Amino acid sequence: MENKTKTQLFWLVILRVAIGWHFLYEGLAKLSNPKWTSFGYLMDSKGLFEGMFHSMAENENILNIVDFLNIWGLIAIGLSLIIGFLSRPAIVGGITLLAFYYLSHPAFISLEYTLPTTGSYFIVDKTIIELIALVVLFVFPTSKEIGIDKLILKKSNTDEQANS
Repeated sequence: MENKTKTQLFWLVILRVAIGWHFLYEGLAKLSNPKWTSFGYLMDSKGLFEGMFHSMAENENILNIVDFLNIWGLIAIGLSLIIGFLSRPAIVGGITLLAFYYLSHPAFISLEYTLPTTGSYFIVDKTIIELIALVVLFVFPTSKEIGIDKLILKKSNTDEQANS
């Protein structure tokens, strides 16, 4: 079990599935709303990378790509984390996506956003916390112990032993 107790493994898997659920739900909510676009979010961007996010929103072709990648990235990452299939690449994708969200809307006191928030933050917000949780899951992977990756790994090990 790669030096994890059963309790540690249990809670790491719960964390993986919960984050997966959050990503999947966000993706499906966007997919089910034909009027959804990231335009407003990108235009509400503040901080060092504000110009980059605004230019993404103002270019219709790039905006369509961003919307597609956002929706399907959230869905793919979510499903992957839930079922434990290719979790490590999904975790890297999730960290990347969350980093973009944070860079678009950094939690600095001097910045005010048009879009509503659920609290007051200074540097550390929900996005950073979820990103850190994904880093923990990257450092302590679980899909090879509980997930589809375990079945694939077991199958490939069985095939290798049969061919030896």
